[in-house]
Amino acid sequence: MTGRLVLAATPIGNSRDASARLIEMLQSADVVAAEDTRRLLNLAAVLGVRVSGTMLSYYDANEGDRAGELVRRIAEGQTVLLVSDAGMPLVSDPGHRVVTLAIAAGFDVDVIPGPSAVTAALAVSGLPVERFTFEGFLPRRSGERTTHLQSLKDERRAMVFFEAPHRLLDSLQDCIAVFGADRECAVCRELTKTHQEVQRGSLAKVREHFLVVEPRGEITVVLAGRSAPLAADLSDVDIVNRVLEEQAAGLSASAASAAVAKAIGMPRQTVYDLVLAAKRERPDSAHP
Repeated sequence: MTGRLVLAATPIGNSRDASARLIEMLQSADVVAAEDTRRLLNLAAVLGVRVSGTMLSYYDANEGDRAGELVRRIAEGQTVLLVSDAGMPLVSDPGHRVVTLAIAAGFDVDVIPGPSAVTAALAVSGLPVERFTFEGFLPRRSGERTTHLQSLKDERRAMVFFEAPHRLLDSLQDCIAVFGADRECAVCRELTKTHQEVQRGSLAKVREHFLVVEPRGEITVVLAGRSAPLAADLSDVDIVNRVLEEQAAGLSASAASAAVAKAIGMPRQTVYDLVLAAKRERPDSAHP
């Protein structure tokens, strides 16, 4: 009999978000590894589920030792269910080590999708989130936090952060220093819970709110990406250089012109004509 590892998302607040597959697996898994076994038992009680398998703790401090034990149990043919306190294992939670060991050993790794504070916050943020980057928890110290934020200054995708309530005001202030007070954001607090709150607006406006209303609970921050410069903000030389950069990355002249034109809101033919004109003036500088 071949064992397997199953990663399962647990509710991030509202227990009714638990999936039928999670409930089934809680009842049938040979081993349930949980970040906090007490919280797991509380969830099981709310769901009316009896955990029949062996329960083991699996958290940051014991992950090194416990991962090997879980893989040994899988090798014995057991089904191991891994859950975190809330949301999906490995997403700012332990689990990576046992997953890599299980994969390396050739065992099946399955997933039961479900609630996620990341996607929930993106959905309710009201920001453009077709593309996004998840940054996890920001560094605790202001200097390290600012350095990390500086590395994201030109990021055009929406950015998602987790933050502790007692650090929220400082983090928002550092975001203002790096991205500007007018950058749009959404601070999502206690998602799916009774006291869910979503504050939307500029960084300055949202921070002012939490100066008055003390932030509490689980917090997820969504920050708008940097807007692409419009054609009016760019010189002809800037536009041509951007096309050349795209070509250097491997795009054809036509594809590079189309990509730049879409990004800055200019007709593709206009951009291409600028590149052709640049080639005529500087044949060694532009290569459409």
